[in-house]
Amino acid sequence: MIDDISNILDNWKYSEHDLNVRIIKGLDGRRKVQMRLDLGILQMEMDGRPDGRRPRNYNSYLEYFEARASERKGGRFTLSAMDCFKLQQEAIQFYHRYLALMKLQDYRRVARDTARNLRAIDFVEKYAENDDIIWQFQQHRPYIIMMNTRARASAELNHDRYEEAIALVKTAIEEIEVFNEKWADRIGPDSPELEFLHYWLDEISEQRPLTELEMLQKELQEAIADENYELAAELRDRIAAIS
Repeated sequence: MIDDISNILDNWKYSEHDLNVRIIKGLDGRRKVQMRLDLGILQMEMDGRPDGRRPRNYNSYLEYFEARASERKGGRFTLSAMDCFKLQQEAIQFYHRYLALMKLQDYRRVARDTARNLRAIDFVEKYAENDDIIWQFQQHRPYIIMMNTRARASAELNHDRYEEAIALVKTAIEEIEVFNEKWADRIGPDSPELEFLHYWLDEISEQRPLTELEMLQKELQEAIADENYELAAELRDRIAAIS
């Protein structure tokens, strides 16, 4: 077996101006996602935990700790600092994967992985007793909400469902605003996630095809501006008929 991967790196040059990702077929016959880094290649499973491991015979540490918390029922379950460290390292794995999958436009899996990391954040907030550790997870919530929304809304736009995409973006904006208000003492005035979502909302709204009613209303405004009152009266009747 040859351990040196120089040949692979030479055939896949790293570009600092782009996210270098691809899908390959593994020796086990399953598809894998690879990310080219400056110092090598990161390879991840498409499903399950990105590194393919099953900690404590669970799909992830998050599922393992969720099971432990559920077993306690009325008893008190607490995450230790080491437990939180394991969850944090695991979340980073999922972050790398959903970043790669977003580049590949695999929106379903991006939505899945980002929702999973949001679940981890909620779990740590509920069961960790150290506020600083809780914040280490919470600080990433706006970004993950943004990425989750980008994936879900992009999937809707692929089917020309503009209204659904707009509703998703508006909901995400509200969620981040609530988060910023809750954690105002820990964050600064800038919010790049909100800035992006507001910009994208405007972009989607401009691209959305006008409905029949909106088209008639636009024609009515133009008719009035041109003092074509006969056409304006006809358009008002048509608008009233479908309103």
